[in-house]
Amino acid sequence: MKVAIAFDHAGVPLRDAVVKAVRDAGHEGTDLGTWDDYPMAAVAAGRAILDATHERAILVCGSGAGVAVAATKLRGIRAACCHDTYTAAQCVSHDDVNVLCLGARVIGPALADVLVQAYVTASFSGEERHVRRLQQVAAIETAAIPPSPPPSGVTP
Repeated sequence: MKVAIAFDHAGVPLRDAVVKAVRDAGHEGTDLGTWDDYPMAAVAAGRAILDATHERAILVCGSGAGVAVAATKLRGIRAACCHDTYTAAQCVSHDDVNVLCLGARVIGPALADVLVQAYVTASFSGEERHVRRLQQVAAIETAAIPPSPPPSGVTP
């Protein structure tokens, strides 16, 4: 799998760890560079996915939040800020996330390594409930916002 990797100025401390983790997992990591402003890093990584040159991306800023916000503004990009291994894998298996966002001021290189490993080794489950939810997300993204149903309790 080809993974685009981009950073803002605050994400640079994790550069080596993230690139190495992708390659150690047997994937091709493309370092797209560093931007002063996190939105431009998000656009570069998102464009790599939307242009179909890469299957997934990893963005790193100070907290992970800024790049996640910016990346999710691109139609077709599903980004998640993850600082634990459960979420790094689950966001792919349940939500088909294609951009992992990390915070270099929140985690260190050792945790970045295991998070990247969890992310790049996960795959979308394809379960009906996850597909249905992704269709709902797509409807929101295209402004065809479905009406809010009344609460009905917990749904699997």
